[in-house]
Amino acid sequence: MRTRPFSSSSRLWLVAALLGASACVRAARSDAPASALPGPSALVLQEQGSFAVGGTIVTSPGTFDPHHPSSEGGTLHGDHAYVFYQVPVEPRRFPLVFLHGAGQFSKTWETTPDGREGFQTLFLRRRFPVYLLDQPRRGNAGRSTVPATITATPDDQIWFGMFRFGIWPDYFPGAQLSRDPEALNQFFRSMTPNGSLRRGGDLARRFSAVRPDRPWRPRHPLSRRRPGMADRDEEPERARGRRLRAWQRLLFPEGEVPPAMPCLTGPLEGVGVPLSQFMGLTKIPIIVYFGDNIPEEPSKNPGQDNWRVRIAMARLWRDAVNRHGGDVTLVHFPDLGIRGNTHFMFSDLNNLQIADLLSRFLAEKRLD
Repeated sequence: MRTRPFSSSSRLWLVAALLGASACVRAARSDAPASALPGPSALVLQEQGSFAVGGTIVTSPGTFDPHHPSSEGGTLHGDHAYVFYQVPVEPRRFPLVFLHGAGQFSKTWETTPDGREGFQTLFLRRRFPVYLLDQPRRGNAGRSTVPATITATPDDQIWFGMFRFGIWPDYFPGAQLSRDPEALNQFFRSMTPNGSLRRGGDLARRFSAVRPDRPWRPRHPLSRRRPGMADRDEEPERARGRRLRAWQRLLFPEGEVPPAMPCLTGPLEGVGVPLSQFMGLTKIPIIVYFGDNIPEEPSKNPGQDNWRVRIAMARLWRDAVNRHGGDVTLVHFPDLGIRGNTHFMFSDLNNLQIADLLSRFLAEKRLD
């Protein structure tokens, strides 16, 4: 199976904290906003497929005997990422790469919990090739090279709060979510254990590994996580009571790391890296989106207090990157008059509006 090669002449990367008029079909102009288009029409694909990226091979001591099979001399392939891709007819120059975050796998970019088109399809309709990734030890990339224990923790209500749906069992007023109980059921069933490698740089190396016959060079990775982050070494994340371990930290130049920010879910800290490493973030256009119901002052609700410090740290990070010549835009939707968005803005009820904003950014940066 082949995968679509990409030109290596440009290394433009867009990273978004979330992340359709279609030329896949002839029905509408590709530059028309999706919200102004008629109902969905047929999707026409030029190509689709899947492949593994990176990974490791573990070999046990001894010699394998096929007549007396055992693990001696055997190998174990694991810790790779899984990629599913679709390429529309008349594709744009650059593909979009969708990377999930905590508690999720690639399903998060597909059909929304209430049954509407997610970003995978919305941007296919806008003629972008789309690549959906499963992190190592997650989803379709589930094979690990080390043993791990995944506990069956009843934590749906914790995630309900952390993802800013509301304060259980109530939704926030105006939350951009279907109130159909089946939609919430579908969301909870899209959750998956956090079984990924959490070693700084290790995940990135697995994503960027390129096989000679599969030149995978995506240009715009879109992530539900924030860009410029470090990962801590961890076993699968466990929720204990009201506290969740925060394993994502923003990168700052050494000597410019801001003080830790206290929070009900634990202090949020930046990570200092050599300036030469940090400067890589200044070479790429970056946009970070935050939704609604994020307080400016400390909150008694852990789910909201968690995001209070995260947006505050993200603003400092934006300023640090731009101070060194970068191009980072941070958008807080309420500042635009857009209300009710959760952490999952790409699948919220107004995800077409959010997709339009992202399309506009791509066009302004000449990344479409």
